[in-house]
Amino acid sequence: MCRRLALLLVVLLAFVAAPMTAHGQAGFDRPGADYANAPVRTGDPRACAQRCERDNRCRAWSFSYPRTTTREPTCWLKSSVTPAKEDSCCVSGVRGAAVVEPNTGPLEYSIDRNGGDYKSTDVDADASGDVCAKLCQADGKCRAFTYLRPGYGGASARCYLKDRITKPRRKPCCISGVVR
Repeated sequence: MCRRLALLLVVLLAFVAAPMTAHGQAGFDRPGADYANAPVRTGDPRACAQRCERDNRCRAWSFSYPRTTTREPTCWLKSSVTPAKEDSCCVSGVRGAAVVEPNTGPLEYSIDRNGGDYKSTDVDADASGDVCAKLCQADGKCRAFTYLRPGYGGASARCYLKDRITKPRRKPCCISGVVR
């Protein structure tokens, strides 16, 4: 009886943990082998990864940000693992892989720094968020910034300059950074 209970507990823990382990690599698409797609209401790539984990046919997935390949954030499930292609439109992954957010320089991917805004402006869409970082660096008052991707707050991208450093919060809408 105890062995059965222990085995049941192990199986249950594996089932619960599986959806949390599937993620992907930001800045990459996996074109082809699509068998299903659906909008992602939360706008979070992790929801796409979890959808793949729950579908036995899924081998890989791609999440496209809003206003890139489609108007809405969209999850594309793949029946095979196609080669990854660098493309800022997307986050993609293979079933069971971990998220790999870019970690170069001062940019914080999927991070919002809410508050401290003293100026905001529409900017050209820039998957790296670099346009917003440069605006902040050029403004002596700016200490931090948040770049809001197009489609999350409106049709265009927006840059928020901040006069103080606020707490980072994970949100797929944004790229942030601290300059001073």
